[in-house]
Amino acid sequence: MKRFAQLIQELELSNKTNDKLEALVNYFSQADERDKPYVIALFTGKKPKRPVATNLIKQWAIALSDIPEWLFTESYHNVGDLSETVALVLPTAEHTIEKPLHQWIAELAELQAKTDDEKKNYVLTAWNSLTTAERFIFNKLISGNFRIGVSNKMLVNAIAKQSQQDPNKIMHSIMGKWQPKSISYIELTSGSHVNTDNSWPYPFCLAYALDTEPENLGDPTAWQAEWKWDGIRGQIVKRNGELFIWSRGEELVTEQFPELHFLKDELPDGSVLDGEILAVKDGKVLPFSTLQQRLNRKTINKSQLENAPIGFFTYDLLEHEAKDIRTSTLSQRRNWLEKIINQLSQKNQVLLSPIINFSSWQQLAEIRETAREINSEGIMLKNLHSIFHSGRKRGDWWKWKINPYTVDTVMIYAQKGSGRRANFYTDYTFAVRDGEKLITIAKAYSGLTDKEIKEVNSFVNKNAIEKFGPVRTVKPELVFEIAFEGIAESKRHKAGLALRFPRIARWRKDKNASEINTLDDLRQLLMTKD
Repeated sequence: MKRFAQLIQELELSNKTNDKLEALVNYFSQADERDKPYVIALFTGKKPKRPVATNLIKQWAIALSDIPEWLFTESYHNVGDLSETVALVLPTAEHTIEKPLHQWIAELAELQAKTDDEKKNYVLTAWNSLTTAERFIFNKLISGNFRIGVSNKMLVNAIAKQSQQDPNKIMHSIMGKWQPKSISYIELTSGSHVNTDNSWPYPFCLAYALDTEPENLGDPTAWQAEWKWDGIRGQIVKRNGELFIWSRGEELVTEQFPELHFLKDELPDGSVLDGEILAVKDGKVLPFSTLQQRLNRKTINKSQLENAPIGFFTYDLLEHEAKDIRTSTLSQRRNWLEKIINQLSQKNQVLLSPIINFSSWQQLAEIRETAREINSEGIMLKNLHSIFHSGRKRGDWWKWKINPYTVDTVMIYAQKGSGRRANFYTDYTFAVRDGEKLITIAKAYSGLTDKEIKEVNSFVNKNAIEKFGPVRTVKPELVFEIAFEGIAESKRHKAGLALRFPRIARWRKDKNASEINTLDDLRQLLMTKD
């Protein structure tokens, strides 16, 4: 526990990639072998079930620290993280317990079957035996909510450096289904378990945003252009007569999309397709808001099947005839893919992502401007000789998105962030005008520089009008341009509209609140889009 707490502190205190990488390498070089799989699981989102309710943790911490509830609440609003707040308000520990991380996790798992009194005795004993840093980790193990600035790629690179294994092999190995209590670190990093599970997916190949003029990419004939779709990236795996559908978030979503189950009979064994799960009707892609009706559903009714039918636009073939073909060129993989898809019976459910024919970059730029007409986000550019990498590799795949929509808004609510931003108001709610009223249309927290965040924070502190828990109502004076990818009708929002991927484009210090856009402007945009 001490070693893991030290690792978390080192990761939190540094913004430098090399420092974080070194901290991870040192940890995996020195930690208990049985702890390492659990750390990998925590960092890749495989969080255990919560053994103790949050409200009980809060009640016990208030009672033990002997402070009024209002003070605890104020402390929580200031810190921005419940686990950290609890760790900070508790009295100094009277004892010391030395237990490895895997033992703590195992004991917490056993708590699920215990009574509330038994849970309380265990938690209070633990708090009275841990340092503040260790209590923070202990509390996080209870909540399962680890948000550390470590990407899967950074984690894999650290493990690869420490274990002297191929990063691609490690990335493949840590994806999918495995349990930290039943696999060793050596088994996990060597990938010895990969072929035992028919469902195993591959790491996704990702693209960088195009940050130059496309002409700088050279000869257009060296590139394959496809539409960039706004859906759920996924892989369809067919091995030994079984069908599995994975999302990019490493979730097994097979049962959510029965329209694709025919592939169990028609897709050749030993095939893995890469593509996009979309709402598709008569071969045409529907808006993302339609797809949302089908996401995270345990049961699918007839109405949902009819109103939001699912299709899969195939981009790539990763496994062919039970062989990993990711190191073959894109053009060769496309040839094999076309032969497989063309043999399927339900071509409105599984479609080839169409290749866009163009002879010049100028022609492709003109085609790109029509993307929204087919509910596309822009264009993907893939080098015909590229292999299917794990993660991103600069230069092979690019995403050339269309320019976002923008709207001028005024900030009306602010809330403090978490982690390093816990002392600053960084989560904002924005509104447009609806007659004489202001109506909220988006929340956003990204897009400002550190200097601008401090300026906004100062404004909120001086101009807060009302207080609702952690939220502050502020004078409607600061104007921001909000960028977003799409707009759709929504019954869940007061404005009747929902913006797709809203973020702050810039702080419009040149405008005042009387010049912001109106709700009618957004409705007109929706009509134009339709």
